[in-house]
Amino acid sequence: MFRCEVRFYQEIAPAIGVRVPACYRAEVTDDGTLLELEDLSSWQAGADPASAARVLASLHGRWPREALSHWPWLRQPGAAADLVAALYDKTWPLIAGRAELGTQVRDLGERMVGRVAAAESAASAAGPLTLTHGDASARNMRTSPAAEIALLDWEDVGIAPGVSDLAWLLVSSVEPDRWDEVIAAYSHAVQLAEVLPAIAVQGFLSMSDTAAGSAESEAWSTRLRSAATRIG
Repeated sequence: MFRCEVRFYQEIAPAIGVRVPACYRAEVTDDGTLLELEDLSSWQAGADPASAARVLASLHGRWPREALSHWPWLRQPGAAADLVAALYDKTWPLIAGRAELGTQVRDLGERMVGRVAAAESAASAAGPLTLTHGDASARNMRTSPAAEIALLDWEDVGIAPGVSDLAWLLVSSVEPDRWDEVIAAYSHAVQLAEVLPAIAVQGFLSMSDTAAGSAESEAWSTRLRSAATRIG
Protein backbone atom coordinates (compact mmCIF):
# COMPACT_ATOMS: atom_id res chain seq x y z
CA MET A 1 0.00 0.00 0.00
CA PHE A 2 2.79 2.44 0.87
CA ARG A 3 4.63 1.65 -2.35
CA CYS A 4 1.41 2.25 -4.30
CA GLU A 5 1.06 5.66 -2.70
CA VAL A 6 4.64 6.58 -3.59
CA ARG A 7 4.06 5.53 -7.20
CA PHE A 8 0.80 7.47 -7.19
CA TYR A 9 2.65 10.68 -6.33
CA GLN A 10 5.48 9.90 -8.75
CA GLU A 11 3.37 8.99 -11.76
CA ILE A 12 -0.33 9.81 -11.38
CA ALA A 13 -0.64 12.94 -9.24
CA PRO A 14 0.93 15.26 -11.85
CA ALA A 15 -1.76 14.31 -14.37
CA ILE A 16 -4.71 13.40 -12.18
CA GLY A 17 -6.83 16.50 -12.74
CA VAL A 18 -8.17 16.91 -9.18
CA ARG A 19 -6.57 18.60 -6.17
CA VAL A 20 -4.16 16.46 -4.18
CA PRO A 21 -1.34 17.53 -1.83
CA ALA A 22 1.74 18.77 -3.64
CA CYS A 23 4.55 16.23 -3.44
CA TYR A 24 8.11 17.31 -2.66
CA ARG A 25 9.71 13.86 -2.25
CA ALA A 26 8.43 10.37 -3.10
CA GLU A 27 10.95 7.57 -2.76
CA VAL A 28 11.13 3.80 -2.29
CA THR A 29 14.36 2.73 -0.60
CA ASP A 30 15.79 -0.41 0.95
CA ASP A 31 14.58 0.93 4.30
CA GLY A 32 11.00 1.59 3.23
CA THR A 33 9.11 4.47 1.66
CA LEU A 34 9.36 8.23 2.05
CA LEU A 35 6.78 10.87 1.19
CA GLU A 36 7.16 14.58 1.81
CA LEU A 37 3.85 16.28 1.07
CA GLU A 38 2.26 19.70 1.23
CA ASP A 39 0.97 20.53 4.71
CA LEU A 40 -2.81 20.97 4.50
CA SER A 41 -3.37 20.91 8.26
CA SER A 42 -4.71 24.47 8.16
CA TRP A 43 -7.51 23.38 5.81
CA GLN A 44 -10.82 22.24 7.25
CA ALA A 45 -11.05 18.50 7.82
CA GLY A 46 -13.59 16.77 5.60
CA ALA A 47 -15.71 18.19 2.81
CA ASP A 48 -19.30 18.93 1.95
CA PRO A 49 -20.46 15.52 0.67
CA ALA A 50 -22.26 16.84 -2.42
CA SER A 51 -19.19 18.85 -3.39
CA ALA A 52 -17.02 15.80 -2.72
CA ALA A 53 -19.23 13.71 -5.00
CA ARG A 54 -18.67 16.20 -7.81
CA VAL A 55 -14.91 15.97 -7.32
CA LEU A 56 -15.11 12.18 -7.50
CA ALA A 57 -17.22 12.39 -10.64
CA SER A 58 -14.56 14.61 -12.21
CA LEU A 59 -11.84 12.12 -11.30
CA HIS A 60 -13.76 9.13 -12.64
CA GLY A 61 -14.83 10.92 -15.80
CA ARG A 62 -11.25 11.83 -16.63
CA TRP A 63 -9.90 8.26 -16.74
CA PRO A 64 -12.58 5.89 -18.09
CA ARG A 65 -11.06 2.69 -19.47
CA GLU A 66 -7.64 4.37 -19.72
CA ALA A 67 -5.96 4.24 -16.34
CA LEU A 68 -4.81 0.63 -16.49
CA SER A 69 -3.02 1.15 -19.78
CA HIS A 70 -1.18 4.13 -18.28
CA TRP A 71 -0.39 2.49 -14.93
CA PRO A 72 -0.58 -1.32 -15.17
CA TRP A 73 0.62 -1.71 -11.56
CA LEU A 74 -2.66 -0.36 -10.16
CA ARG A 75 -4.73 -2.62 -7.93
CA GLN A 76 -7.55 -4.23 -9.91
CA PRO A 77 -11.06 -5.33 -8.86
CA GLY A 78 -11.19 -8.42 -6.71
CA ALA A 79 -7.69 -8.02 -5.30
CA ALA A 80 -7.50 -9.85 -1.95
CA ALA A 81 -11.23 -10.65 -2.09
CA ASP A 82 -10.58 -14.05 -0.50
CA LEU A 83 -8.79 -12.41 2.43
CA VAL A 84 -11.58 -9.88 2.90
CA ALA A 85 -14.14 -12.68 2.79
CA ALA A 86 -12.30 -14.70 5.42
CA LEU A 87 -11.90 -11.64 7.66
CA TYR A 88 -15.58 -10.76 7.36
CA ASP A 89 -16.80 -14.26 8.14
CA LYS A 90 -14.55 -14.24 11.21
CA THR A 91 -15.55 -10.74 12.32
CA TRP A 92 -19.31 -10.78 11.81
CA PRO A 93 -20.12 -13.02 14.82
CA LEU A 94 -18.25 -10.54 17.03
CA ILE A 95 -20.60 -7.67 16.15
CA ALA A 96 -23.83 -9.48 15.21
CA GLY A 97 -25.29 -9.06 18.68
CA ARG A 98 -24.95 -5.29 18.89
CA ALA A 99 -28.27 -3.73 19.86
CA GLU A 100 -27.76 -0.73 17.62
CA LEU A 101 -27.81 -2.88 14.47
CA GLY A 102 -31.54 -3.45 14.41
CA THR A 103 -33.27 -6.13 12.35
CA GLN A 104 -32.66 -4.71 8.88
CA VAL A 105 -28.93 -4.14 9.30
CA ARG A 106 -28.44 -7.44 11.13
CA ASP A 107 -30.20 -9.29 8.31
CA LEU A 108 -27.88 -7.65 5.77
CA GLY A 109 -24.86 -8.61 7.82
CA GLU A 110 -26.01 -12.21 8.07
CA ARG A 111 -26.67 -12.40 4.33
CA MET A 112 -23.10 -11.39 3.56
CA VAL A 113 -21.55 -14.31 5.45
CA GLY A 114 -20.11 -16.65 2.83
CA ARG A 115 -21.03 -14.24 0.03
CA VAL A 116 -18.34 -11.58 0.13
CA ALA A 117 -16.44 -12.90 -2.88
CA ALA A 118 -19.64 -12.90 -4.94
CA ALA A 119 -20.41 -9.34 -3.80
CA GLU A 120 -16.92 -8.22 -4.82
CA SER A 121 -17.38 -9.81 -8.24
CA ALA A 122 -20.72 -8.04 -8.74
CA ALA A 123 -19.21 -4.72 -7.67
CA SER A 124 -16.38 -5.05 -10.17
CA ALA A 125 -18.94 -5.30 -13.00
CA ALA A 126 -20.99 -2.28 -11.94
CA GLY A 127 -19.71 0.07 -14.62
CA PRO A 128 -16.62 0.91 -16.68
CA LEU A 129 -13.31 0.61 -14.89
CA THR A 130 -11.64 3.90 -14.06
CA LEU A 131 -9.11 5.38 -11.67
CA THR A 132 -10.48 5.29 -8.13
CA HIS A 133 -9.27 6.67 -4.82
CA GLY A 134 -10.23 3.49 -2.97
CA ASP A 135 -10.93 5.14 0.41
CA ALA A 136 -12.99 8.20 -0.46
CA SER A 137 -14.28 8.93 3.03
CA ALA A 138 -14.59 12.42 4.47
CA ARG A 139 -11.58 11.80 6.73
CA ASN A 140 -9.42 11.62 3.60
CA MET A 141 -10.54 15.03 2.36
CA ARG A 142 -9.67 18.61 3.26
CA THR A 143 -11.41 21.84 2.28
CA SER A 144 -9.58 25.12 1.75
CA PRO A 145 -10.90 28.55 2.84
CA ALA A 146 -11.87 29.01 -0.82
CA ALA A 147 -13.89 25.75 -0.74
CA GLU A 148 -11.38 23.77 -2.83
CA ILE A 149 -11.41 20.07 -1.93
CA ALA A 150 -8.21 18.01 -1.81
CA LEU A 151 -8.17 14.21 -1.75
CA LEU A 152 -5.59 12.70 0.63
CA ASP A 153 -4.21 9.26 1.48
CA TRP A 154 -3.88 7.40 -1.81
CA GLU A 155 -2.67 4.04 -0.43
CA ASP A 156 -5.74 2.27 -1.87
CA VAL A 157 -5.60 3.81 -5.36
CA GLY A 158 -6.73 1.37 -8.01
CA ILE A 159 -8.97 0.49 -10.91
CA ALA A 160 -12.69 -0.08 -10.31
CA PRO A 161 -16.11 1.21 -11.32
CA GLY A 162 -16.23 4.80 -10.11
CA VAL A 163 -19.48 4.20 -8.25
CA SER A 164 -17.49 2.24 -5.67
CA ASP A 165 -15.89 5.49 -4.48
CA LEU A 166 -19.31 7.14 -4.31
CA ALA A 167 -20.76 4.22 -2.35
CA TRP A 168 -17.94 4.31 0.21
CA LEU A 169 -18.36 8.08 0.60
CA LEU A 170 -22.03 7.47 1.39
CA VAL A 171 -21.57 4.53 3.76
CA SER A 172 -18.57 5.98 5.57
CA SER A 173 -19.44 9.63 5.80
CA VAL A 174 -22.90 10.83 4.72
CA GLU A 175 -26.03 11.10 6.83
CA PRO A 176 -28.90 9.20 5.16
CA ASP A 177 -31.04 12.29 4.68
CA ARG A 178 -28.40 13.62 2.25
CA TRP A 179 -27.84 10.47 0.21
CA ASP A 180 -30.19 11.45 -2.62
CA GLU A 181 -28.56 14.88 -2.88
CA VAL A 182 -25.06 13.39 -2.97
CA ILE A 183 -26.00 10.75 -5.54
CA ALA A 184 -27.53 13.47 -7.73
CA ALA A 185 -24.38 15.57 -7.37
CA TYR A 186 -22.29 12.66 -8.67
CA SER A 187 -24.52 12.89 -11.76
CA HIS A 188 -23.30 9.80 -13.61
CA ALA A 189 -25.83 7.04 -14.24
CA VAL A 190 -24.78 4.81 -11.36
CA GLN A 191 -25.35 1.16 -10.46
CA LEU A 192 -25.28 1.86 -6.76
CA ALA A 193 -27.23 -1.21 -5.64
CA GLU A 194 -24.70 -3.49 -7.34
CA VAL A 195 -21.74 -2.17 -5.32
CA LEU A 196 -23.44 -1.54 -1.98
CA PRO A 197 -23.21 -5.14 -0.67
CA ALA A 198 -19.41 -5.14 -1.05
CA ILE A 199 -19.19 -1.64 0.39
CA ALA A 200 -21.44 -2.65 3.31
CA VAL A 201 -18.90 -5.35 4.14
CA GLN A 202 -16.27 -2.61 4.50
CA GLY A 203 -18.72 -0.73 6.71
CA PHE A 204 -19.26 -3.70 9.01
CA LEU A 205 -15.52 -4.25 9.29
CA SER A 206 -15.03 -0.60 10.16
CA MET A 207 -17.82 -0.82 12.73
CA SER A 208 -15.97 -3.70 14.36
CA ASP A 209 -13.18 -1.26 15.28
CA THR A 210 -15.62 0.80 17.39
CA ALA A 211 -17.05 0.01 20.82
CA ALA A 212 -20.50 -1.57 20.98
CA GLY A 213 -23.10 1.07 21.84
CA SER A 214 -20.76 3.98 21.11
CA ALA A 215 -21.74 6.99 19.03
CA GLU A 216 -19.42 5.76 16.29
CA SER A 217 -21.04 2.33 16.19
CA GLU A 218 -24.49 3.93 16.15
CA ALA A 219 -23.46 6.13 13.22
CA TRP A 220 -22.19 3.15 11.22
CA SER A 221 -25.45 1.34 11.87
CA THR A 222 -27.49 4.31 10.70
CA ARG A 223 -25.64 4.56 7.42
CA LEU A 224 -25.66 0.79 6.90
CA ARG A 225 -29.43 0.87 7.39
CA SER A 226 -29.67 3.29 4.48
CA ALA A 227 -27.51 0.94 2.40
CA ALA A 228 -29.68 -2.03 3.33
CA THR A 229 -32.80 -0.16 2.23
CA ARG A 230 -31.30 0.52 -1.20
CA ILE A 231 -30.02 -3.04 -1.60
CA GLY A 232 -33.48 -4.40 -0.80
